[in-house]
Amino acid sequence: MKIVFFSDIHANIPALEAFFEDVETLNPEAIYCLGDLVGYNIWPGTVVDEIQKRRIPTIMGNHEEALLASVADEVPTSNRGLTRSLLSDQQRDYLIHLPRHMSLSFGTEQKPFKLLMVHGSTKAINDYMVVDYPQDEVLGMMRAHQADVLLCGHTHLPFHRVLADGDRYRHVINIGSVGKPKDGDPRGCYAVVEMNSATSASSPELQVTFRRIAYDVERAAQAVEQSGFDDALAQALRIGR
Repeated sequence: MKIVFFSDIHANIPALEAFFEDVETLNPEAIYCLGDLVGYNIWPGTVVDEIQKRRIPTIMGNHEEALLASVADEVPTSNRGLTRSLLSDQQRDYLIHLPRHMSLSFGTEQKPFKLLMVHGSTKAINDYMVVDYPQDEVLGMMRAHQADVLLCGHTHLPFHRVLADGDRYRHVINIGSVGKPKDGDPRGCYAVVEMNSATSASSPELQVTFRRIAYDVERAAQAVEQSGFDDALAQALRIGR
């Protein structure tokens, strides 16, 4: 079984379009989105429409959570204020009612294999799950949720970390960012996880591939510069920071 996980589009429609084109070449059994559809660029509504049109199961990111805040407390020229102004009521309603986590179970009742999807971590939607996050804390989170694989985004820094836990192995996969990479590579990033009948918690082996997708970065950067968003966001897209 081949499953695609992507996250952190951040209203970047050129990147999302390139992602969809690349995914079509893979023919995966399922696709899941780990949040942050909006923020930092001018196409939040279009991104939401594309996700809804394809009926892609999606969880809430911190930028969706931010839209729960009162309009009275909002600065119109802030990232949240600009994003809200570019969304319809229906689109915002969809975003603020997304679930905060999602899980998938495979294997048998005797030997289950569970994948847990969060945006930041199980602790908080805006927690930074970095590659050197304290091992004991990570294992504690995964044990509490009986998760063999923890999939997350938010940091925009992809990695696959394997943790030994007694007689089993647990995997942490940060899937990177489609629309706002921060690892020095401006190409979008997403993860493909492949499983078969031999996949189990007793083995450290899990096939994870990070795919990089080139897209029209300059189109996205110029859109930022021609809007009310901070121009620094445009340069960040160009250099992958």
